[in-house]
Amino acid sequence: MVDYSGMPAMRGFFAPQRFEADVFDCEVEGAIPPALNGAFVRVGSDWNYPPKHADDAPFNQDGYISMFRIKDGRASYKGRWVKTPRFLNCQKAGRQLYGYYRNPFDNEPGFQNIDKPWLNTVMNTAVLAHAGKLLVLKEDSRPYAVDPVTLETLGEWDFHGGYKSQTFTAHPKIDPRNGDLLAYGFEATGLASDDLFYYVIDAGGRVKREVRLKVPYVSMIHDWAVTDSHVIFPVFPYCTSMEQLKAGQTHWKWDGVRPTYFGIMPRDGSAKDIRWFKGPARAVVHTFNARTEGNRVILEAPTFEGNPFPFFPAADGSKWDPAKGRAMIRRMTFDLASSGDGYSEEVIVPDLPVVDLARIDDRYAGRDNRYGFAPFRDEGKPFDAARAGQAGGRVSNSYGMFDLKDGTWRSFFAGPVHSLQEPEFIPRASDAPEGDGWLIGVANNYADNRSEMIIADTRDLAAGAVARIILPFRSNVQVHGRWFGDHQLALAGGRSA
Repeated sequence: MVDYSGMPAMRGFFAPQRFEADVFDCEVEGAIPPALNGAFVRVGSDWNYPPKHADDAPFNQDGYISMFRIKDGRASYKGRWVKTPRFLNCQKAGRQLYGYYRNPFDNEPGFQNIDKPWLNTVMNTAVLAHAGKLLVLKEDSRPYAVDPVTLETLGEWDFHGGYKSQTFTAHPKIDPRNGDLLAYGFEATGLASDDLFYYVIDAGGRVKREVRLKVPYVSMIHDWAVTDSHVIFPVFPYCTSMEQLKAGQTHWKWDGVRPTYFGIMPRDGSAKDIRWFKGPARAVVHTFNARTEGNRVILEAPTFEGNPFPFFPAADGSKWDPAKGRAMIRRMTFDLASSGDGYSEEVIVPDLPVVDLARIDDRYAGRDNRYGFAPFRDEGKPFDAARAGQAGGRVSNSYGMFDLKDGTWRSFFAGPVHSLQEPEFIPRASDAPEGDGWLIGVANNYADNRSEMIIADTRDLAAGAVARIILPFRSNVQVHGRWFGDHQLALAGGRSA
């Protein structure tokens, strides 16, 4: 018997969903743009069985992949559990076997797999289409492949045996010019190791280069940035140690006395070429983009002044500070010609803290770009608390299109009972100007207890959605999602190769 009674936060809209789903012809309000043919693939999480600890991080929830398939103005939906060994073991036992987030010492005997993290993973963070494969990602493991049509789990993937790190980032970057996949794994040789492995993988899925690096201290490196000629690794004060893990605690604690580091290395460089710049304690969980201009490397990212997540405790035992748990869009500039290890930073949009899920027009990845996209809560827009129920502060009611050059922004408002998840930008055409296209994403409709895929036109975001694809239920919480055209997953002709 599954019992969630001891977890009051799992009620109403946020109760575990615990089912797989197929909707073959979704209700559509408005009209889906005829140029949109492909799939919006999302990965998120849900507790199939209650966690061992009520204060465990939501990042430890079981992985769930879902897909809105769009073709000729019609839409269907499919949702499936990502059936890793961990998921199957718990299903067989009928209960939770695994302990605190990324701490195998807290798992039940027989399920620790200390040196095989891909057996402990839940695969709930991001998706990637590369070399004919649809991959699900979580940074504590190598990827898992799933069937792009059925979404059934196929198994762990190591890029034809060439990928040696035990872990793989949730945020690889694809070079829009040659199709190379750039990736890394932190804690690459095992729990609490200071090893960082950087990879270049060709368009066919084979490893071209591996560089083995050391970090200043063991840290969460959830996202990074890539320019035409450099890679940038942010190391910030989420810290761990083998002592912490063996004591049965969660993987990360916030140690605000540590500095933030940015490791910058030429894309074709070696370990001796990396240079570490140091600054005040910040958290850079996600990035917009970066570029190289002569001797300067410029990074733009939502940046927190303190601990972003209340479920990861402070090392000194202090309480979580929500004011420091909000991100501002900052620009960091690193002078490679300087002799020091400092850098400059500025707030780009000073009057608007934003939610952290940052996106760009991916055609401009690694080079100068103007626009960034992110969800945020616009306090000037109405919120109908009576109809929305217990949503409380869990609301991002708008998508922002931020001009990173002049600090202005335009926005799309989802509605008075809605909260938006991460957006995705789709260009109107392959040669359309930067930022000209559609913003898509999923909105939770708290009043009607359902989820809706939103399509908005960036030419007139204030006009509202051009289409809403309606699900007859609430879908799982999304972490990250991606739009893949038919050609990327070979969907036009049916099954992917």
